[in-house]
Amino acid sequence: MRIVVCVKQVPNPEIAASQYRVDEQARTVAPVAGVQLVMSPFDEQAVEAALRIRDAQPGTTITVMSLGAESARNVIKHGLAMGADEGVLLADPAFAGSDGYTTALTLTAAIKKIGNVDLVLTGRQAADWDGGVVGAGIGELLGVPVVTFAKEVSVEAGVARVERVLDDGSEIVEAPLPVVVTVSNELGTPRVPSLRETMRAARKPVAAWSASDLGLAAAAVGAAGARRVLERMFIPVKQNRCEFIAGNSPAEQAVGLAQRLREAKLI
Repeated sequence: MRIVVCVKQVPNPEIAASQYRVDEQARTVAPVAGVQLVMSPFDEQAVEAALRIRDAQPGTTITVMSLGAESARNVIKHGLAMGADEGVLLADPAFAGSDGYTTALTLTAAIKKIGNVDLVLTGRQAADWDGGVVGAGIGELLGVPVVTFAKEVSVEAGVARVERVLDDGSEIVEAPLPVVVTVSNELGTPRVPSLRETMRAARKPVAAWSASDLGLAAAAVGAAGARRVLERMFIPVKQNRCEFIAGNSPAEQAVGLAQRLREAKLI
């Protein structure tokens, strides 16, 4: 069986929001220099899901794929250190400014180039923009089933069995291979790369493909092919104020509070 895990390099989600600056004119977010770039945590759990499947089915091949700048090679190496077999870096100036659609389009072309892929795993969403649409977009473009918000994934006899997270519980869904599954944080803590796997990762192959390698025109990818229209980007203005409710007793204060909430149409 062949599994492709799509991963993204993002600024460390643990970094405080104050470390970023919004350029409202250019409609971009710029982190300060020196911000650490890491694999999106949801994608790390997708890699873990693939490794658990391989643990149950030896002989499975896991490919870690990332679309981004040359620095994204580092998150591929992290996936290889976790135990994946090979990597694919999709790097091309034409890919700059990709939105959810062009990202899904490019990843789909790379998956087709690999060929005979049984299972595609992604994180439920990226930890930077939180769009959560690329996984479903890949499934749509491949023409295969998509199962989202997985907390557990297994494969047997050509069928993927997925336990999905719901607002009020969970459900189990089965889908024939090939299938795309987006993995949620409920899967559990991903494994930490061992020293042995980290050393082996340096010798594992990482292919680098451009738009032309995928048969994609520059006008169809990146910002040129994007379908998202970014109207505005700004930091919301917070206008919080605190009002103390007067009263000679807790009961009077409670009545006053209820009146104020009614006046504000909150109750």
